[in-house]
Amino acid sequence: MTQHTPLAAILIRGPVHVDPEVLDTLHHLRLRNKHICVVLANSPTVNGMLKRCRDYITWGEISPETLQELKTKRTKTTISANGTPQPKPYFRLHPPRGGFERKGIKAPFTLGGSFGYRGQAINTLIKKML
Repeated sequence: MTQHTPLAAILIRGPVHVDPEVLDTLHHLRLRNKHICVVLANSPTVNGMLKRCRDYITWGEISPETLQELKTKRTKTTISANGTPQPKPYFRLHPPRGGFERKGIKAPFTLGGSFGYRGQAINTLIKKML
């Protein structure tokens, strides 16, 4: 992972019956519902938080083209306290067209499943979910 490439994280398993420490970390990452995507800075602190939640999320380096497409298709705005529109800090996505990988959401990406670190392959998953 390079330090300057932003990371995209997607919650792929629901937050029911989750350890309270992991649930707290998911809330800090703004991942509160299934199929929510957030774009994060690539830092050691964020990487530690992602590794703590690795059984419930998938993440990787997002390309600039995918990030631009995500912003144009899925940005929602909210009205702030002073009356100006602000973009929401997350993106709501659809379930992936064609489903998740072969072994589903209960196996890591390295073994043919969906959760965990996936590197540049996060871009194809995001495009399937737009």
